[in-house]
Amino acid sequence: MDVYEAVATRRAVRSFRGTPVPHEVLSRVLRAAARAPSGGNLQPWHVFVVTGEPLADLKKRTLERVAAGDPGDPREYPMYPPDLPSPYRERRSAAAARRYRNIPRDDTAARQATVARNWDCFGAPAALFCYLDRIMGAAQWADAGMYLQTVMLLLRAEGLDSCPQMAWSVYRTTVAEVVSPPERLVLFCGLSIGYAAVTPERTERAPLTETVTFLG
Repeated sequence: MDVYEAVATRRAVRSFRGTPVPHEVLSRVLRAAARAPSGGNLQPWHVFVVTGEPLADLKKRTLERVAAGDPGDPREYPMYPPDLPSPYRERRSAAAARRYRNIPRDDTAARQATVARNWDCFGAPAALFCYLDRIMGAAQWADAGMYLQTVMLLLRAEGLDSCPQMAWSVYRTTVAEVVSPPERLVLFCGLSIGYAAVTPERTERAPLTETVTFLG
């Protein structure tokens, strides 16, 4: 699979088969992903890979919190800026409308159940949790994003799929109970990993003219 195909076929998959992902494959992907760009070669990411019983335990603990109506932990960073202006507000709204289009707007229970599937990793048999040191700034968070994109493309090269989930930061203390990160680290996001049970639809992207300016 070439790079263009990996980019074109990468999707945020929200339904996985339970087929285990071999540890050697995950190790190969993460070893190669370490070549991702990193300003000053800081390599600021700290990664925990969770499978098997530890992952089952994490899912159980988190879903128990969800079922009890626990709204989650105090935020350590905002997922989105407040009062998003155009065109970002419309793009986010369109993505949400597409995801929930088969659920009536007034069916709150069904919508909540759909969101709750985040914390079952959508059935995925493996999950990666990416942390950064609290002293790191925006440039290092950008490095972590480039690292995670590299991981996701390499997973595609291995025939695997993934779903990046900042949603895991909502229940970050439960993740910490399982992975025991040093106190100095902050959870950026989770990444569900496995073999897709269904091929998700391609989400729309803005035309090049909206996001790119050519000069010369």
